[in-house]
Amino acid sequence: MEERDTASEPDHSTEAGNLYTAVPPQSSSQVQSSSQTQAEPEEPAEEQPDQQPEMKVVIRTLTPSLTSDQEIQLDPAPPDPSQDALIPQESEVIIQESDDVGNSTATVKILIMPEGHMMTMAFTIGLTAQDLKNHFASELRVPSDIIQIKLNGVAIENQQTLMSLGVQPHGTVQLEMSSLDPENYPIKPVKPQQECSMPDVITVRVQTDVNTFQDVVVEIERATQKKPFLGGYRHKISKTDYHHAAVQTVAKRRPDRGVEMFSKDTQTVVLKSQAQQCTINTSTQMTKIGLYVSNMKDKLLTPGTYITADQLHSTRLKAVITIQTYTRRWRAQRLTAQLRLDKELQLVRMEREERRKIEEKEEQIRDEYCRRMNPRKKEDFALLYSALEKWRQDEVERINATLSGAERKAALCVLLKEETQLIASIGSHRITAGERNQEKAVQVFLNKCAAPKTWRAFDGTMTQMDTPESIRAKELRDLYNSINLNYLSQEERLDVLLTLKHTVKEHDCKLTKQIVELIDREADLLLRGVKESNLEGLRKRIATLFLQYIKTPTFNPQVSRFLQVPQDPAQLKKNIYFCRGCSSYLLSTDFALTASARVVGLCLQCSELDNEARCQKDSSHYKTILKRLRETEAESSPDTKITYLLQEQDLQYLVDVVWGAQSALCAWNDLHDLVLVRWDRHWEWSPWNCILLTKDEAATHYKVENMEKAYGEAFIRNIRLKHAQARKYFSQIRAMAEYVHDGDSTPAAHSDLLVTKPITTLTK
Repeated sequence: MEERDTASEPDHSTEAGNLYTAVPPQSSSQVQSSSQTQAEPEEPAEEQPDQQPEMKVVIRTLTPSLTSDQEIQLDPAPPDPSQDALIPQESEVIIQESDDVGNSTATVKILIMPEGHMMTMAFTIGLTAQDLKNHFASELRVPSDIIQIKLNGVAIENQQTLMSLGVQPHGTVQLEMSSLDPENYPIKPVKPQQECSMPDVITVRVQTDVNTFQDVVVEIERATQKKPFLGGYRHKISKTDYHHAAVQTVAKRRPDRGVEMFSKDTQTVVLKSQAQQCTINTSTQMTKIGLYVSNMKDKLLTPGTYITADQLHSTRLKAVITIQTYTRRWRAQRLTAQLRLDKELQLVRMEREERRKIEEKEEQIRDEYCRRMNPRKKEDFALLYSALEKWRQDEVERINATLSGAERKAALCVLLKEETQLIASIGSHRITAGERNQEKAVQVFLNKCAAPKTWRAFDGTMTQMDTPESIRAKELRDLYNSINLNYLSQEERLDVLLTLKHTVKEHDCKLTKQIVELIDREADLLLRGVKESNLEGLRKRIATLFLQYIKTPTFNPQVSRFLQVPQDPAQLKKNIYFCRGCSSYLLSTDFALTASARVVGLCLQCSELDNEARCQKDSSHYKTILKRLRETEAESSPDTKITYLLQEQDLQYLVDVVWGAQSALCAWNDLHDLVLVRWDRHWEWSPWNCILLTKDEAATHYKVENMEKAYGEAFIRNIRLKHAQARKYFSQIRAMAEYVHDGDSTPAAHSDLLVTKPITTLTK
């Protein structure tokens, strides 16, 4: 039998007009295996775990039976795919022929109205119209009493059969089906199953003679059984799989006789093979009468000195001692070589560590020298004032110790004059640094306004978008940078001024009129040949007024997002506090607040001014220690909160008062080398779970597993006293009181509960 593979042809049986679909047969490769496995090189095929359901092909013909030597050619004859969108698809099912006329089947084509979808099914001609309605009601999921079936436009009674309508056995009839209540129960065609692509009926062409062929209709029956995979072969060149054929009949299962059965393995004795040495019979041959054996290759063996058992053991003992001697020598040499290498590596490591410390110290000195010579930040000027105060105190002590009377007063006057000159020099440096920082702040402000909007996409890429507001801000920024450029020619300067004039004339107000007036004045002076050095003040006024123009939200809408003063007057009532030093109302961020603050005091500027005039202390060391502490805790415990509740003044009290501004182990008092670390590294950092150590001591402390064994009893008692002192002080702070627990001061005695709580409310 020759069969055409229908799986590769286009499937046209999945339209709404076809009620069933066909499963592609797995036997296509099995059929090929009978004719190709012997002629082609083969290799075993891998098992396919997901087998398609078995397709049973049953030939039911309306023609006489065929002989066994006739060939059958399968021809599914699919419809034209170009007509799929124009007409509904049909799949004719040929019914089994029966001797009984009432049980004969016919093809019934159901035309669903008013959509016009066609369904083709097979029914026995003895079924009534009520049976058809019940069948379609279960298939279409609608009540059977609302289904109406017509033949040639005439409704069919429920008791009428297909035979009474004139349908012949194996014939075809077309009926119309509609719904009596289309609004509530519309009739929709059943979606075809998508489990296979083979039609229900194929045409078989049988060769009855040399040049004679006969067409036979074959119905495809789908069975739910899955054929087992019995192996196969794969073609080495074409990579085509050929499976072993399997029968289509389910194997009959043996009936249960009620007798408990055991497998062969449980009834067989386990055997074990073991080789044994058997005796071997040997014989010798010597010269005798009638036989000559040559002795040319014989050897004469002479017995040696007899060795007793004690002598043998003594010889073996000497050999063992010799081997042990050389072995121990080799192990000792290897151990000493490893110790020597470790010593050299340790010396190199120590030398590198000492060199690193020296370089860090030199870098610190160079950085401090650079900060003193070229101060730029507030911390740099605080360092200068602190050094000036230290120098003044040293000079006063020297004068009081060496001089007296009028000489002492004269020396103090000279010292006061020198101090005044140094303060004036520091003030001039501050003015220069302020101008430079102001220019940088303006540039940063303009760049923020002109920056495009950015967001991160799902794949991690950054997307930027320029808005009309950001484009306007970018144009104003470029124009501001152009009017501040130096060394421009007269024509270039006039061009910049003309562009600026056209830009500000877009808005008519007092500010723009002043800018236009100043631009006309500078243009007139440039045409008169005035020197540029005489125009610096005028140009500065133009730049200042234009910067004020840029900071106005009416002219630059983008700037409203970065102004410190909100445009909404209602927001001015929020977080605004009064400074008793400068008598100004400022934001809460402009005040230096400690964790134990109850009332708002002086603002930041007033606090810095008071420090420069009175104390002249440098708190940059405490800021550095706090920064290191926050970075370390953020890496080890991202959810930490206590370190962010502490301010510089709180940390200064913890370092100076509680720990005495020196290391708890070696009493090192250089704050550049000191860090605050956890006392018990298994608990979160807190003022009552910390210790002040140098960087090297902190690295070694984190390696300690048991503090009771690593440190002495007196040292541990001293540390617990300091923890109790810190607990008593910080328990007075309402924001940190929730983290303090009564009881033992060790971390193991309390549970570190971290919950988000509001910070202490400040009194206005």
